[in-house]
Order: sequence, then C-alpha cells, then structure tokens
Amino acid sequence: MAKPEIPVQLSMELFEYLQGEKLVLLGTVDAETNAPGVTAISWVKGVDEKRIRFTVTNNSRIVANIKGNPQVVLTVFGLGSVYSINGKAVILEDRMEGVPLKLAKIEVVVDHVFESMFWGAKIVQEPEYEKTTNADKAKELDLQVYEALMK
Repeated sequence: MAKPEIPVQLSMELFEYLQGEKLVLLGTVDAETNAPGVTAISWVKGVDEKRIRFTVTNNSRIVANIKGNPQVVLTVFGLGSVYSINGKAVILEDRMEGVPLKLAKIEVVVDHVFESMFWGAKIVQEPEYEKTTNADKAKELDLQVYEALMK
C-alpha cells in the first residue's frame, strides 16, 4: 500500500489563514543543550505557499537557536485542525527597519506540512489571546511590524 503523499507547501487555505494575526507555536532546538523548545509567537505571516515570515526580539533565545540549528516547526491551530509546518529558518535581518523595537526578521522555507490533529477530532474553537498593553499603541506597532516583515 502506498504511503499518503505529504504536502511540501502550504495549502491555499492555510496560506490565507496565516495572513492574520494568529497564535502560533514555534519549535526550535536549543543552541546550548540541544533540547527541543517551544515558544508562542504572533507576528507571523505567510509570504507564499513555500515561505512564512515571523519576527521576535533580536536578543531572543530563538535567534541563537536558529543560528545553531535552522530546522524549526511552526504549529498552527486553525481551520478545524492542527498543522505542523516543518522547515528551515533563515534570519533575513538582525534588526528590522521601520519598527521601534529591536526585532529580527526570520523566514521559514517550508519542507513539509503535516495535519497533526489526533484522529476523530477537530478544533472547535481556536486559541484566543488579548494584548494587555495599550490597545491603540499595540495596533500601531502591529501595522509597523507587518509592513516591515513583508518588505
């Protein structure tokens, strides 16, 4: 029996889903301990079906981890399921221009996309969060970050 083919790019539906602000889990390998680590991120955007960009503070452990081992996994909860997107991360900019924070611009080239929800279930409510800072300033910063992220 033939194995099912594993997608090597985002579906159009998943790409479109990654155009808004979403809670995504990022898995990296720790640069010092080689242990897996998972971090929640939200400044994430699909560039096309093969590339996803995100940003984190440039002094984040994530940056060191990617420099040590570029293999990452992005876990997305949405569209009624859970998706694990494996790929290779590249730091495009150590410090993005056009934003007041010291943020690194990182791009992931997609290797594989796995639907990783357990059998016989679906996500009925996506994870939600709210920002605990000034809402107007947060919205302004989000616009600046997404604009710089896609340059």
